[in-house]
Amino acid sequence: MKVNARQLDGHLARGLAPIYLISGDEPLLVTEAADRIRAHARGEGFEERDLLVAGRGFKWAELEASADTLSLFATRRIVELRLPTPRPGDAGSKVLQQLANRPDPDRLVLVVTGKLDSSASRGKWVKAIEANGVLVQIWPIDRTELPAWVRRRASALGVKLTQGAAEALADRIEGNLLAADQELRKLAILGRDTAIDEDEVLDAVANSARFDVFRLVDGLLAGDARRVFSVLAGLRSEGAEPALICWALSRELSLLARLHTALRQGQRLEGALTKHGVWQRRQVLVKRALERFTPDDVQRLLGQAAKADHVVKGVIPGNAWHALTQLLLLALDGRTLVNEVA
Repeated sequence: MKVNARQLDGHLARGLAPIYLISGDEPLLVTEAADRIRAHARGEGFEERDLLVAGRGFKWAELEASADTLSLFATRRIVELRLPTPRPGDAGSKVLQQLANRPDPDRLVLVVTGKLDSSASRGKWVKAIEANGVLVQIWPIDRTELPAWVRRRASALGVKLTQGAAEALADRIEGNLLAADQELRKLAILGRDTAIDEDEVLDAVANSARFDVFRLVDGLLAGDARRVFSVLAGLRSEGAEPALICWALSRELSLLARLHTALRQGQRLEGALTKHGVWQRRQVLVKRALERFTPDDVQRLLGQAAKADHVVKGVIPGNAWHALTQLLLLALDGRTLVNEVA
């Protein structure tokens, strides 16, 4: 059977399955799902745990031996396998099918891997686990749901956030829930009884390189060249990853492109901003950027961002920091938009 992360606790309350496959690309949510299964299993007497990682050169006979070995000290145990990719090969597929097809009440098999694409999900080993156990699929949290997720997470840690604070943090951690968890845990140390507002959230995360990237993006939206290049220099000196900066800039340019499209389709700007998850504090910045950049400007910048991305990833030769600087110069100097820089 298949369950999602929200259904997992209800499933566990009805009893453990003999084998589980957890798949997904959100490390925090995948780890927590595995923790919940292991915790429930310990409550059912599964006291031992064998952990194997199927890396390069892994011998699948090790998994078979671990699954079939009886313990002298505990009658029930967890056999956990970490699959770096959801493609175990023919030998691995055969072993996993065998384990799924011959359940043992004293053995719990837990397989953890990345997101299953359409091809991997049709694998015989996946189908065998679905038929005899549980496939737990972990999906990314949609941008529109992130503020609510942040507030629930904060509440569980004893942290009170205003709606604006939740939106601010959600905007900064999209695509990295581990970063969100870390920031909320830091806020929890403050032990505040009153709600934390957005200014305090932004101040609290100001020293993180990931969040400084967003200061750079905000400076670009505002047309503040001094701020942009000051932050860029700081990020470079701190050893920040150019890929993260390129991702953040491309993300913001894509947002402007979607908003321009919505306006051309007759949508009201306020509604479009809300629909695309632009939190209240940033709406003024985004509105100003929409006035500064025409739809054609945004498309040219997206083209330049794609070139920068290719340089950053080594697809085409060049210096990643020079490519990023060129993109920012193109965006900040309106005159260069007439003739795109190669």
